[in-house]
Amino acid sequence: MKEATGELNMTVVTVVAIAAVGAFFYAFVWPSIQASIKKNTCEAQCPNNDTECIDTCMATDESNN
Repeated sequence: MKEATGELNMTVVTVVAIAAVGAFFYAFVWPSIQASIKKNTCEAQCPNNDTECIDTCMATDESNN
């Protein structure tokens, strides 16, 4: 019985650790990846890297979320 309890505890610890890593990724890493994708997309859509066009594109993308 002790062995089964130990395995259950390790399973719980593993699930909690995976959830913590996922939460960290979602809260801190994913927003910067999303912003980078938006910026690169807007730069590709605007000719000659026109800053006004890029600013408008970024504002439009933010309002859609």
